[in-house]
Parts: sequence; C-alpha cells; structure tokens
Amino acid sequence: MRLGKVSLLVLLLTLQACFIQPSESKSLNYSHLVFTAKVIRIMDGDTMEVLYQNQPIKIRLAHIDCPEKRGSQPFGKNAKKALSDLCSGQMVSIQGQKYDRYKRLIAVVINSKKQVLNQEMIKQGMAWHFKKYSNDLLYAQLEITARKNKIGLWQEADAVAPWEWRETKHTLAK
Repeated sequence: MRLGKVSLLVLLLTLQACFIQPSESKSLNYSHLVFTAKVIRIMDGDTMEVLYQNQPIKIRLAHIDCPEKRGSQPFGKNAKKALSDLCSGQMVSIQGQKYDRYKRLIAVVINSKKQVLNQEMIKQGMAWHFKKYSNDLLYAQLEITARKNKIGLWQEADAVAPWEWRETKHTLAK
C-alpha cells in the first residue's frame, strides 16, 4: 500500500510538470545563473531582450551606463547601434547577477566572438563605467583609456553622464 502512494505522488508530480504553462515560468529567477540565449531586441546601449526557453528576458548590462536614447542625449543612438552590431540576433552567454527595480536581469553578456559586451561598450567609447553600482577596476581603467584616446563619446569635450542627463530631464519635467 505504501508503494502505491509513492507511485501516485510521482505520477501526480509528473502530470503537474506536463501542464505547467510557459507563462508560469516567468517567475524563474535567473540571477546567479549562466545560460545561453538569443538576442531578439536591442532597446538601447545597455539594455537588450533575449529569448531563453521561449521566454523573453530583459537584460541590463552590468557595470556600465550608456547615453540615453530617449530624450536624444548625444551618442544615445550610436550606443544602441554599437550594441546591436556586437550581438543582434546572436546566441550570447548571460552571466546573471541580480535584478534591478525595473525587473531587468543585471548581467555580463558575452557574444559569439567571446567579447564581453559590457567591456566592449566602454572600449568603443559608448558607455561610462557606472561607479554608483560597480567598483570593478577593469571597467574604470577601460573608461580612462577610452577618454584618453578620445574614442566615441569622449570626442565631445563636454560629454554628460547619463545619470546627470536623466536628473536634468527629471528636474525640467517638474
């Protein structure tokens, strides 16, 4: 009789697994996970959407902040194009860290050429090291080098950091 209860439990658990709807898997926590997914959309220079197990996941690149596409910050469109050129439509490796307040997975992303996209965006002068959320010395050094060599947005003598740009826009909106 005891074996019958165990068998019934296994059968019920198996049936339950078969009937879980894909939408229910949205609650999965990808932080601290490494997985491969296809890039399906580039929102801006530091945000993309990937498709993993038939579920779209918004990814925010860790360690960096790019010029704002909305509000037409200089180099905002350039940053989006740079990220698109690095990974659009590719299978990428995602190293999840945590979620932000907008429920985007903060992650390090590596493309099919083994380039770390977060670092490449700074190397190309399309992003700032986001020191408010990252104390990684490599990213700090990459920004210093891009500034020194006047790469990308660093060609502009008065480049405004995205967090300052957003603050100005919020102040003007009030």
